[in-house]
Amino acid sequence: MEENSMYDKLLLLPLFQGLCKEDFTNILEKVKLHFQKYTSGHYIAKQDDPCNGLTFILQGQIMSESTDKTHHYTLYETLDAPHVIEPYSLFGMHQQYNASYSALGNVHTITIDKSYVVSELSKYSICQLNYVNLLCNRNQTFYRRLWNAHIGNTQNKIINFLLLRCTTISGYKKLHVRMEDLAELLDDTRINISKVLNDWKQQGLASLSRREIEIPDMNALLAYNQQNNNDIL
Repeated sequence: MEENSMYDKLLLLPLFQGLCKEDFTNILEKVKLHFQKYTSGHYIAKQDDPCNGLTFILQGQIMSESTDKTHHYTLYETLDAPHVIEPYSLFGMHQQYNASYSALGNVHTITIDKSYVVSELSKYSICQLNYVNLLCNRNQTFYRRLWNAHIGNTQNKIINFLLLRCTTISGYKKLHVRMEDLAELLDDTRINISKVLNDWKQQGLASLSRREIEIPDMNALLAYNQQNNNDIL
């Protein structure tokens, strides 16, 4: 990856937006960057591993895989560059990854160790503000969704279940779960859930197989929900 291209991609990330070129150059001179290339299927980070730095996806697409062993389901979603993997897991009481991340095709990443985030990036007020905004925006978004988690019809419940657990509201999603377990999680009936899922299938919004619900484009599903007067965002 060319140096100028790398700088341009880093500046697209929320953490560095607003930095002048001089400050950004100074940061890169003082901070040790770990460059890594991954091929398809290789893991970048795994669920429950310690989060010891900020990993930036500069090029390519990755798959997020989050498993809830208690409630017996796994959620998959695709994430496109530029992207920062779980900046909210770097601090706090639980400093472990909430999901596993693997490469889909060729992926280029840069990782900054936590020590440099604390000692160098924290010197720049714009980085501090960007980091706080990043965490606050995520918290506010999920707080609003949480209020609607079990409100509305079955379609709304399923969509909110996904939105509460997804990093983004766009792109590919896949939920691996038994219908009985999903019905219990949503406090709904298996029949109601099957009706909604089969309607999505007929509309070309989802594909169904044994214990799997695949949604090629979450935005298309949300648009369909809004057309049916079920706007939940």
